[in-house]
Amino acid sequence: MAKRKPKKRGADFTSELVARMARSATAEALNENVITPFATALETVCRERGYILNIYGESSNLIVSSEEDAQAIFQLIEQYFESKDVVGDAG
Repeated sequence: MAKRKPKKRGADFTSELVARMARSATAEALNENVITPFATALETVCRERGYILNIYGESSNLIVSSEEDAQAIFQLIEQYFESKDVVGDAG
């Protein structure tokens, strides 16, 4: 009999997360029942490890960095968004 490969835990978590998200009928329910608890857990773990968590972008770009790098990354992102606004305003 061939051995089955064990399921990857990450895939299980992803499936559960998608299922929970799908059960949320409204954006408010999705935010309250999935997004906020997930973000809180992520922030807690990052803080305990000394990381800074930032989420930027129109559709989100997640950045986890050390406190030392956080300011430089923030400034790069701000410069990027400012340059997009200037280009967008000119066109």
